[in-house]
Amino acid sequence: MASLRGMQQPDLSKKLYKLIKSENHAIGAYETAGRERVAIAQQLSEWGEATNDDAISEISDKLGVLMAEIAEQEDVYAQSLEDYRGVLKQIRNTESSVQPSRDHKAKVSDEIAKLKYKEPQSTKIVQLEQELVRAEAQSLVAEAQLSNITRQKFKEAYDIHFAATIERAEKQIILAKQARRMVNLLDDTPIVPGDTHREFDGVETARQVLNDAEDELRTWQPSLEPIHSNAGALGVGAMPGAGAYSSEAGYDEKTSRSRSGSGERRAASAGSLGSHNGGEVQPPYPVTEAERREAEHAGMI
Repeated sequence: MASLRGMQQPDLSKKLYKLIKSENHAIGAYETAGRERVAIAQQLSEWGEATNDDAISEISDKLGVLMAEIAEQEDVYAQSLEDYRGVLKQIRNTESSVQPSRDHKAKVSDEIAKLKYKEPQSTKIVQLEQELVRAEAQSLVAEAQLSNITRQKFKEAYDIHFAATIERAEKQIILAKQARRMVNLLDDTPIVPGDTHREFDGVETARQVLNDAEDELRTWQPSLEPIHSNAGALGVGAMPGAGAYSSEAGYDEKTSRSRSGSGERRAASAGSLGSHNGGEVQPPYPVTEAERREAEHAGMI
């Protein structure tokens, strides 16, 4: 069943609301997969120790370390997806706040059409036409703000998304390659009954593989084609302002952020990231008191 919150979304923002909600489920799946992969890595290590085979025990233990680090990349990726999802929320909130402007304009137009049909000589028509002029002016501002925010935040959101995808992929490739080096240390030469495998002499090499993996992760740097933007920083009223959006600066800020727990992160991102005042989304255009009361009644402000 659809949630009550989803049913209350304005028509303009319903599709993006569904996308953001679906991303939330996907993020949860990445976090769950990461936790399960850590558990599997631990189980591999425990099984290897129980085999009483020194080579299997040593290699499975070290593989478990590498596999756990691969799993950690899933959680880091999920954190970045939360950031990307938060940017999409800004578009959704703007869509929600623009809906009353569209509805008011359509309502006034309908009233004029009805009066012209039923009472073509009514003096109220002139008043309504003046109101329609004001509504159209408000709508022009709101639609421009929506377009500005949508385009800028769309690029910003998917810059974060795909930069994170590349980081996750490249780091997991580093770890997987080192894991293959580790597997290659195991001698699988067949033996006949009564013989034993020669003593495992790859302990130091296995330790070096872990050190190499750690060094590669520590020195890894993103090599990305920058996402260019001509939008600049949106100023008051979501109109063009000074400054420019830098994908590289945004990515550096993200990667330098401390890795908080996934529970804390998701709780913090649960709130709206759009323009707000006291947690309430505000329309990006001037509204009359009557329009504000109507929007509040509809649950959009």
